[in-house]
Amino acid sequence: MAVELELKYGCNPNQKPARIFMREGELPVQVLNGRPGYINFMDALNSWQLVRELKEATGLPAAASFKHVSPAGAAVGLPLTEVERRLYFVDMDAPLTPVACAYIRARGADRMSSYGDWAALSDVCDAATARYLAREVSDGIIAPGYTPEAMEILKSKRKGNYNVVQIDPDYQPAALEYKDVFGVTFEQGHNNQKIDASLLQNLVTQAKDLPAEAQRDLVIALITLKYTQSNSVCYVRDGQAIGVGAGQQSRIHCTRLAGNKADLWWLRHHPRVLDLPFKTDIRRPDRDNTIDVYLSEDWMDVLADGAWEQFFTRKPEPLSREEKRAWLDTLDGVSLGSDAFFPFGDNIERAHRSGVQYIAQPGGSIRDDHVIDTCDKYGIAMAFTGVRLFHH
Repeated sequence: MAVELELKYGCNPNQKPARIFMREGELPVQVLNGRPGYINFMDALNSWQLVRELKEATGLPAAASFKHVSPAGAAVGLPLTEVERRLYFVDMDAPLTPVACAYIRARGADRMSSYGDWAALSDVCDAATARYLAREVSDGIIAPGYTPEAMEILKSKRKGNYNVVQIDPDYQPAALEYKDVFGVTFEQGHNNQKIDASLLQNLVTQAKDLPAEAQRDLVIALITLKYTQSNSVCYVRDGQAIGVGAGQQSRIHCTRLAGNKADLWWLRHHPRVLDLPFKTDIRRPDRDNTIDVYLSEDWMDVLADGAWEQFFTRKPEPLSREEKRAWLDTLDGVSLGSDAFFPFGDNIERAHRSGVQYIAQPGGSIRDDHVIDTCDKYGIAMAFTGVRLFHH
């Protein structure tokens, strides 16, 4: 382990010199391949904390897909269904391990945002995970270890320059952390708030039923929010974050952004989307972008005569607004977490339209009564955690 690592530059090329170092002791990370930069390490260290805590809280392997110091997706390693294999472009006969499933689900939630991501794994990276990652556009990965076969696969990525970082899984940070802004040093205690189902006991709504799966999903949402740039809201279903709204000044904008991403994720399950007749030689990023446009109001950009021929073997029919809404009305069982209180019931109205049935938030707004009444209108169970999870 090194005491410091020199970086090519900081956030931007003009910000030199740049390095990471320890005030005391050795760095807990080793660069096994490539040359990670400043933002890469910001993503790596934040994403590692997220997946480590997900594993501790759920007992399942966990993965995250990070971009610009916020998760585009996070998930635990539940098996993929046949539909999910099609949804995330996984070969039907490809052997998958729990950690591979975790990363595929984390990457698959918001594939547009995950383009060029930093991957994080709670467990040793195996060949199944590396083979999937090798096909995606990604900047690097952090994990507690790598099998020899996985390392060989990852070293062949990006002409041998793919960033591979190994972290000591036993490393614990110092109690105090520091950050310099404009020459001024900030000091605070490390955020060691433990997140588990014990935070979900104060159910303030008429609905009091929180099934085990909902408790798991709410814990996943809250841990994801702990490492998401605030303000932030996270929708989770079946052990997978399906919509993350990060870094918005307004809480309702967080809820809308995350809800729109959750809606897009569910629309991608529509049989017409799964059966889009893509040309066999289309690149994975182009396929993702085409699906995104096909499901948007700008669908003519990929379906107009002279355009569709670039992507499809035949011209597909668009999904009407009514068809989309009808499909979205089948989405249910969604859990939602917020890093701070909901100030108004409009957030609940928006969440309800994306199938939210369970909510965890700190509580403490002067309009808590309005938020609770809105939940009661839709039979949503909501827990007040009393814990704020801002992250900057």
